[in-house]
Amino acid sequence: MMDKRGQFSSKIGFLLAAVGSAVGLGNIWGFPTQAASNGGGAFVLAYLLLAFLLAYPALMAELVIGRYARANIVTALGDLGKQPHTRLLGKAVGYYGVLIASLILSFYAIVAGWMLAEFGQPLTQLIGWHSAAQWLAQESILRNLIVALVFMALTIWIVARGVEAGIEAWSTRLMPVLFVILLGLIVYVLFQPGATQGLRTYLVPDFRQLTDPALLLSAMGQAFFSLSLGVGTMLIYGSYLRKQDSLPRLGAAVTLMDTGIAFTAGLLIIPAMYVAQHHGVPIYGEGGELLAGPGLIFQVLPSLFDTMGTAGVGLSIAFFALMSIAALTSSISMLEAPVSVTVERTQLQRPGAALAIGAAIFVVSVLIIFNMETLFGFIISLTTEYSQPLLGIALCIFVGWIMHRNHVLEELKAGHKDIEHSVFWKVWPFYVRVICPVLILLAFVQSLRG
Repeated sequence: MMDKRGQFSSKIGFLLAAVGSAVGLGNIWGFPTQAASNGGGAFVLAYLLLAFLLAYPALMAELVIGRYARANIVTALGDLGKQPHTRLLGKAVGYYGVLIASLILSFYAIVAGWMLAEFGQPLTQLIGWHSAAQWLAQESILRNLIVALVFMALTIWIVARGVEAGIEAWSTRLMPVLFVILLGLIVYVLFQPGATQGLRTYLVPDFRQLTDPALLLSAMGQAFFSLSLGVGTMLIYGSYLRKQDSLPRLGAAVTLMDTGIAFTAGLLIIPAMYVAQHHGVPIYGEGGELLAGPGLIFQVLPSLFDTMGTAGVGLSIAFFALMSIAALTSSISMLEAPVSVTVERTQLQRPGAALAIGAAIFVVSVLIIFNMETLFGFIISLTTEYSQPLLGIALCIFVGWIMHRNHVLEELKAGHKDIEHSVFWKVWPFYVRVICPVLILLAFVQSLRG
């Protein structure tokens, strides 16, 4: 098995790949509007605190299991159990995690395809391909199928190249581009009329709302899901880490970078919404709430760009390039989940596994496209609202209750020799055994209620 496995060649390679997995479309369009609608700076503060109180310990659970087992999620969880029933449970959780990651990718490819279409439309218009621009601008089943296929093909190609030449190489190329585009857009938007009001809405805290359980649970859920936790993608990336790397430090760096990018995205999205309002674009829904999700990305911001003339064309190209890159770096990790299992548990080579599994997932995407009203929302709810929290709890239980404590300590000491005497080791084992599962369960119950 070991000759089939890859390894990240450097810490920065792992960090950019892991942050790329975590920084997806939800971070850029979800977190900012949640913050603006839930107390502004109070939500931001709660989110940043809970990212380290909840998400970081759960992330460490996945990294520890992954590097200890040096295997895919099915083999890793199955081998942790010492009894037949715990081994069977581990394999079942692993296969379910792979299934959920694959289903997430099936609808993610559709949304990412929309981003590619929005990126291509002004670009083709700019270079004079007017018929192509018109075709990309018009919603149709054929357009959605083709752009989703292009996005899935890009994902397959990168994953097929392996850990170092594919995942690491492209993450280290794409993530700096994402940073530069994000910062450039922020600088431009902040100098537009209306941006100051957006900054106040986003950053000025209403501390009274910090006592609101709904705000805290919402921030908790956002902190957990923004790190791609629950489906084993971080476990797989952890399995490709070198033994000499310090897991607590790398986990903290991933958490800090992910939350930092989410916060920075808010400096773009919320001011941009108020700039759009200044130009006469509606930014509130019928219930008085700020538009979020697809309504924000495909209605508010394109309408803003349309009011800006030539500058708007450039902004539209840059913004949807940003969204496409964020989508691609996340989709790579989702496809890696089933591919790693297939490569390590069968005789299929990586390129064939990536192509076969990617094609199978795309078939599901096709079914969704032809049955959008029935399947799209259902699969999103099944995967992100119901399955991810339960899988997150399961992974915490495996590292906290099933994996031997000495093995956990041994794995942590491999890259951090004095870890046994640190505050981390005195707090984290109990935290991941008890506190994390309870908090995730609370967030799960709250999401079911509302």
